[in-house]
Amino acid sequence: MTRKQKKVLARIIVSAVLLIVFQVISVSGGGIADAGHGWVMFGMFMIPYLIIGYDILKKAVLGIVHGELFDENFLMAVATVGAIALGEYVEGTAVMLFYQIGELFQSYAVGKSRKNITELMDIRPDYANVERDGELVQVDPDEVAVGTVITVQPGEKVPIDGVVVGGSSSLNTSALTGESVPREALVGDEVISGCVNLSGVLQIRTTKGFGESTVSKILDLVENSSMKKSRSENFITRFARYYTPAVCIGAFLLAVLPPLCSLLLGREAGWSQWLIRALTTLVISCPCALVISIPLSFFGGIGGASSKGILIKGSNYLEALGETTCVVCDKTGTLTKGVFAVTRVEPADGVSGEELLETAAYVENYSNHPISKSLKEAYGKPIDAAAVNDVEEIGGHGVTAVVNGRKAAVGNAKLMERLGIVCQTPREVGTQVHVAVNGAYAGYILIADVIKPNAKAAVAKMKAAGVKKIVMLTGDSKRVAEAVAEELGIDTVKSELLPEDKVNEVESLLAAKGKKEKLAFVGDGINDAPVLSRADLGIAMGALGSDAAIEAADIVLMDDDPEKIATAIGISRKTLGIVRQNIAFALAVKFLCLAFGALGALSMWWAIFADVGVMVIAVLNATRALRYRQR
Repeated sequence: MTRKQKKVLARIIVSAVLLIVFQVISVSGGGIADAGHGWVMFGMFMIPYLIIGYDILKKAVLGIVHGELFDENFLMAVATVGAIALGEYVEGTAVMLFYQIGELFQSYAVGKSRKNITELMDIRPDYANVERDGELVQVDPDEVAVGTVITVQPGEKVPIDGVVVGGSSSLNTSALTGESVPREALVGDEVISGCVNLSGVLQIRTTKGFGESTVSKILDLVENSSMKKSRSENFITRFARYYTPAVCIGAFLLAVLPPLCSLLLGREAGWSQWLIRALTTLVISCPCALVISIPLSFFGGIGGASSKGILIKGSNYLEALGETTCVVCDKTGTLTKGVFAVTRVEPADGVSGEELLETAAYVENYSNHPISKSLKEAYGKPIDAAAVNDVEEIGGHGVTAVVNGRKAAVGNAKLMERLGIVCQTPREVGTQVHVAVNGAYAGYILIADVIKPNAKAAVAKMKAAGVKKIVMLTGDSKRVAEAVAEELGIDTVKSELLPEDKVNEVESLLAAKGKKEKLAFVGDGINDAPVLSRADLGIAMGALGSDAAIEAADIVLMDDDPEKIATAIGISRKTLGIVRQNIAFALAVKFLCLAFGALGALSMWWAIFADVGVMVIAVLNATRALRYRQR
């Protein structure tokens, strides 16, 4: 609890105690009321009233001076001053007391939400270690120039993006990605700010200034997400703009018209009775529950998503997620890992799988082609370069070489045909690498872009979350694209597309969807920037450290996990459900109480419930948006 909140709590306690004591005195304390000492009672109750309400009265006066009449401070001031003027001292003070209790609760709830989000996104570094005169000095990250070598010790946060130039360690990326699995950092690896160094000491050469680092951009996104309001928030803002003046005018008419009508009809006016009713409706009408709980719900939803490694740039995007019925996915880097890997080793008779892989790795030793790298990674052992001679690369076909005195050839089917060697034709989808040794076929190795382990589950969860159609757009070959789509259960697949073709496909899908339905495109955030911008909602995958992804997309998934799409949709729909509940509950209770209050069937105590009670319930409900568990 902040110092300001503690002061308000102390005022509430003192005012409540005094109110109770003075009420007891007025009822049984020596017949003050019977003696006609009205001014004594007024003076007594003004003490707790001013203790608890002086700041509200001050804000109301300042609002009148600045021409901002119709806010909750004005409503509270008019209602309570009017009640006290009519001799309802206890009710007037109690209304102000319970209003302040509600405001304290709301302040604490918002602060708690912000604190939870701050803890979940605790990635802002306090300092960077820079070596000066042989000693490590802690400096402000803003003061570190690009190219400076900084030292990150175990337990410290990486303050600025850079490249490891010394040491090795494991990094905890959970604050960025929501995942607790550490990532290894070796010399030459790029590391991003916000990660926590778990073990060894790292020397990192910075590649960006602190303001351009990942941690700064992420924090900026979260902190500024409230600037982009949803339709629900804009509705509440517009509603309150017209609603509050309307109820003030209505309360004034309620206080004046019935008594005037009674006078015209020759009856008693009953001014005090109708004034009490008017003041009661003013208390009831205060729109605090809506004005506070709706933004708090979206804030909680955005914070809950941040804790799971999902950065949402505004409540308008969070709202759009809940209306998403069509998800269009890129293949490479989104549903697949985007890297080549050996998926199958099929040796010929008389050849072992290890021998086949060893021969291919040795022949491809001098090449930096992605396929060559994947062969060497699959082999996983040191390669004796001296054992490889007479290397010849045949463009569009493959490589031949002499390995340990044996003539070997590694390449595609065209190479085998050129050498007059009959090879097998695999049924599996992927890049086929055939191997021949001394003119005899030795087998084939299949290399493919590996499907992410959780991609199939991601598609299933999206459908379970209410997504009606999932489309895959890719520039890859038709055969590969259809194989991936069939394995994952994707509804529609379009292959061999250029970037402009993807935009055209998304345009067609946008034209075909319903007016209230949204289309989300999921891509790597770099090559797919045009489509990310054109879709109703752009979601960037594989964005850990990618500036282009963070800039292009409306939503950023920090850990390259496609399952988070369904999680984000679930968080959105839970948040929207809470928003609708609060709107319906607050308006229903208020309009019902307004009707009964105008008829004189409700006392000022019911008015307090209709204002403060509804606000407390709505705020409590709004805080549920911080917590989400996927079913």
